[in-house]
Amino acid sequence: MTTVSHDPSRVREQRRWSQFLVPEMWASLTIIVMWLSVLFDAVFGPDIVTHSVAGDYATVPSAVVVALFAFLATWVVAKYGFSQERKHD
Repeated sequence: MTTVSHDPSRVREQRRWSQFLVPEMWASLTIIVMWLSVLFDAVFGPDIVTHSVAGDYATVPSAVVVALFAFLATWVVAKYGFSQERKHD
């Protein structure tokens, strides 16, 4: 009695494509892009300058504000992107 096995190249190709559909990869890529945007804003972005009536002024890099929102977004993306509980449609 003989058995027929699956073509190894076809199984390997299916595994390779399924790795691109892993939600953890997309969550990681999203977090990387968010922090790269903070980096580019820190290097090339303008400063936030405020003036008071008394003549005082303050200068804050805009990357501080972007980093705050990137931190909050990283928290949310990590919570939902790396969670173990998944809904299967």
